[in-house]
Amino acid sequence: MIFSSTEFFLFFACIIGALALTSRESVRRNVLLVGSYVFYGWWDWRFCFLILFSTVLDYIVAGNIHASSSPRKRKLLLLCSMVANLGLLAVFKYANFILGSLEPLSGVIGFHPPHLSIVLPIGISFYTFQTMSYTIDVYRGSLRPARSFRDFALFVAFFPQLVAGPIVRGSDFIPQLEREHPLVPENIRKGLAQFTVGFVKKILFADTLAVFVDPVFATPEVYSSMTCWLALVAYAGQIYYDFSGYSEMAIGAGRILGYELPTNFRHPYNSLSITEFWRRWHISLSGWLRDYLYVPLGGNRKGPVRTYANLLTTMLLGGAWHGAAWNFVAWGAMHGVGLAVHKFWTAKLRPDSLSRFDLWSRPLSWALTFLFTLFTWVFFRAANFSVAWAYFGRLFHPNAAGIQWYYVQVLTVLTIGAGIHIAVAARGDRDLRLDFSEPMHVALAMGMILMILLYAPFGSNPFIYFQF
Repeated sequence: MIFSSTEFFLFFACIIGALALTSRESVRRNVLLVGSYVFYGWWDWRFCFLILFSTVLDYIVAGNIHASSSPRKRKLLLLCSMVANLGLLAVFKYANFILGSLEPLSGVIGFHPPHLSIVLPIGISFYTFQTMSYTIDVYRGSLRPARSFRDFALFVAFFPQLVAGPIVRGSDFIPQLEREHPLVPENIRKGLAQFTVGFVKKILFADTLAVFVDPVFATPEVYSSMTCWLALVAYAGQIYYDFSGYSEMAIGAGRILGYELPTNFRHPYNSLSITEFWRRWHISLSGWLRDYLYVPLGGNRKGPVRTYANLLTTMLLGGAWHGAAWNFVAWGAMHGVGLAVHKFWTAKLRPDSLSRFDLWSRPLSWALTFLFTLFTWVFFRAANFSVAWAYFGRLFHPNAAGIQWYYVQVLTVLTIGAGIHIAVAARGDRDLRLDFSEPMHVALAMGMILMILLYAPFGSNPFIYFQF
């Protein structure tokens, strides 16, 4: 079930009802744990065994790491956890990708690897990173293990953030289990307001843009240059509103239940550099890659050349995390190069070469960052490299004949989205929030729900990041 479906609303109502009937925290956590497994098993009950395996493994490993004083044993236990977790990803997410990539070489010797019938478990990339960070933090001594297996299992399977993030660390969630979580009217009010914002982003914004984006990216060669440009900007909006909408709903649902989940987006298209973009986009992933990959590789502590190599390596793996295809690797590589170039620019060139252009540096920086992000989205969205090159061919061939398509509702959504970003920037990067204690905000929310009923596309589209 997805957050925007009728099934989820009925499921969530049952969870709230069950929590309202008990005053015991132990029972509340049991309800949430069982409900989380029901939520995850709704897609395929067999996936529950996979998440249970990761949960049992890292609970036992982390407990033994914490209890051991032997550096060698602790390292061996950590290695076992990482091999097992990354092995699951390798089998379920990357096996066919690896076999397919090796086929040109294996074909020389007459061996043609089979295509394995493997179903990608939903959310495996998210909860695998989550359990790995827990074990690593326990190994580093920055986190004490969960007090009980039930609490750790709830941390891993907590349904609001289970299948598409935010990636929650043990240091953020497990300390919250030290206190009780009764249903509180203020939490319900604030959480419901945040959930409503995410719901509008997904249904009214992202799904509307998808109606225009999907056919253009499917066959870009039949559309005009201007239509392809509009579809590219629309996709930038679609993926932002789709993923940030999910994150808002996840955070809102968690808050209703009394749990705080980390912010995952902060208007990334206001960024003035690609470095700032990654501080605003998918914050939980970029922070995870920084703390558990970039910094252990050496970060920026071993000279500029090593720093650039670390950035590129981190983003290559970050791209591969998003999907088992070379276009995702290429997308990650381009962002790695972009981060390295920006770091070199700020360290070596910018202070002297741009001092006389201060008036134009901010708009120019924004335009370059936005264009770079747009062009890299082509590789992220295109089904393969052939489609990506065809798309670029249309973008930069304005005289080519093609279908002229300008979807009025898409233009409306993009205009509203741009206005919101501008308003946030004008407010000193302070976000616009709904507050259901204000009658005008309640009326605004009702108006947005009415707009959904009147104009949102019929049916529900799966969240984009479910595939990762």
